[in-house]
Amino acid sequence: MSTTANTDTTGTKGLAPAATRAFSAREFAVRYGFIIVTILFYAFFYWTEPAFRLETTFFSMMKFTSVVAITGLGITTAMTVGGLDLSVGSTAGMSVTISAMTMVIYAQSAPLAVGAVLVGGLLIGAMNAFLIVVLKIPDLLATLAMMFSIQGLKLIPVDGQSVSSGLILRDGTVAPGKFTEGFLKLDRGFVGPVPYPAILMAILTIVMWFFLTHTKWGRVMYAIGSNPEAARLAGVKVGLYKAGAYMISGVMASISGLILSSRIGQGDISAGASLLLDGIAVALIGTSVLGANRPNALGTALGAVLMGILITGTTIRGYPFYLQDVVKGAVLLLALVFSFTLSRKKHRHQPAVPM
Repeated sequence: MSTTANTDTTGTKGLAPAATRAFSAREFAVRYGFIIVTILFYAFFYWTEPAFRLETTFFSMMKFTSVVAITGLGITTAMTVGGLDLSVGSTAGMSVTISAMTMVIYAQSAPLAVGAVLVGGLLIGAMNAFLIVVLKIPDLLATLAMMFSIQGLKLIPVDGQSVSSGLILRDGTVAPGKFTEGFLKLDRGFVGPVPYPAILMAILTIVMWFFLTHTKWGRVMYAIGSNPEAARLAGVKVGLYKAGAYMISGVMASISGLILSSRIGQGDISAGASLLLDGIAVALIGTSVLGANRPNALGTALGAVLMGILITGTTIRGYPFYLQDVVKGAVLLLALVFSFTLSRKKHRHQPAVPM
């Protein structure tokens, strides 16, 4: 009996370290793998491309990353309650048109244009919430319908044309206003070497991270995304929190639209067209960061930064522009491997599906 016991004990001791090592390696890859990949890509371009080492290149990269990151933060908020907002790109485009109309056609001030855009984003989010919470339309279908509706509605008041200084109006007169210098500084202004959009991205990331992880409202939203029925039975007003999530998403998309409008200096009717897919990509990538296995603001921002590093690096190296979509797809696949293939955890986010 003694010999058997010793043999069993020895066998267990011999297997335990190997199992522990395998477990630790997997968990390390899941938790820190995406961060390491980001650092490695940055180091690669830093050492192989002199132009990538310039301070101006870094801040320019962060500036152009900001729009996707902020849009992704809005999508992340919708994902926390188990949904997905497909109207963000159209909302950003509508924001570009609203800001241009306010300043160019109606000759109003920049603060009024900013206020009109934010209110517009809030109203679009509220409409999404009404369709989803009150009319019980599944998230994907409701926001898809809103996406198409907004794309058409934004063209009606401008007769399907972009809005810029000198625009000929329906009555044959010239639009009296223009984009103000103060408004253009939203994208073109700096604090030292740091552009305003990069600062805004950092502030909104920290605010959303704190809101989702350190407040009662954020924790309840995660609970709804994980199991809405259990949250309802616990006394949570699920509909109210879902409405709040979509309204936040709408406001975030409108902020992205403000930056875009300031960047291009006109009401381009095609603005925001690519934001939906890019925003969803970085939000999904964010679920793999630090092994969270759930939507999170810091992960979304890091996903946007990695996209920015790869796109900037490949552009500097002279690779063709169409390689960017391949890069985006490869990064998303890598994130999904970390989240689903390597992770031992059950994925906590329950995406919206038609019921």
